[in-house]
Amino acid sequence: MLKRGLTLAFLFAVTLGVSAPWATSQQDEVPAYNAAAPAKGAKLPPILGKEQLSMEDAQNPYQTHAYELAAKIPVILHQQPCYCYCDRSQGHNSLHSCFEGTHGARCSICLKELYYAYSMHQKGKTTAQIRQGIISGEWRQIDLQTAASIN
Repeated sequence: MLKRGLTLAFLFAVTLGVSAPWATSQQDEVPAYNAAAPAKGAKLPPILGKEQLSMEDAQNPYQTHAYELAAKIPVILHQQPCYCYCDRSQGHNSLHSCFEGTHGARCSICLKELYYAYSMHQKGKTTAQIRQGIISGEWRQIDLQTAASIN
């Protein structure tokens, strides 16, 4: 019994030792984004209209309002990473991708980043400054319950 316990403890320690560096490296990587605005004349995929959200995706005012704001700043969103790492799981290439469908309404990270980007844009920040703020985690300060009042 002691030998079995020691074996399990050893396996746990090895698993933890191997997975911890991987988890840390994942957090240090900046998710996909576009470094520049789309080429002149190029069209981005449309942001989903708030009326296209299902009841499940529109339970809170901040969900539908996010899509209204996203439609106002598509080029800025195109140049921002999304820290829910949907680039890996859903093939997204920027925060803009999250709002082309319902993913943005269902993900608090996407929503907070959208409200952060919009607020910083309203304050006159450049796209690069907004990106740096997102990378440094400033979006985490956004309170979704009060975000619906952002215009």
